[in-house]
Amino acid sequence: MPRKSLQTLSEPMYYVLLALTKELYGTEIMNEVKRLSGGRIIIGPGTLYTMLDKFYSAGLIKRTNLSLATKKYIITDEGKRVLKEEYQRLTTLILDGKEVMEGL
Repeated sequence: MPRKSLQTLSEPMYYVLLALTKELYGTEIMNEVKRLSGGRIIIGPGTLYTMLDKFYSAGLIKRTNLSLATKKYIITDEGKRVLKEEYQRLTTLILDGKEVMEGL
């Protein structure tokens, strides 16, 4: 069965939404994703802005600072809902595998 867009988030998408719990602009988002992931996730500008457009269209983030040359972004209430659902989904995956993994 095909997955609905934004029903589950890729790792980079998850970290971008985590980063956007603070108001940030592009370079700040990339740096925050790298920091939050311990350097595992590095997002380039093309990937980031494609993701931001998708999130914006879905109502998960909003643009701020529109009068300045540098646009900032922040998560919306809908984005927080999606982020929390993804966190719960990931937590369930860990808990479901705990017994098996401890036996390996």
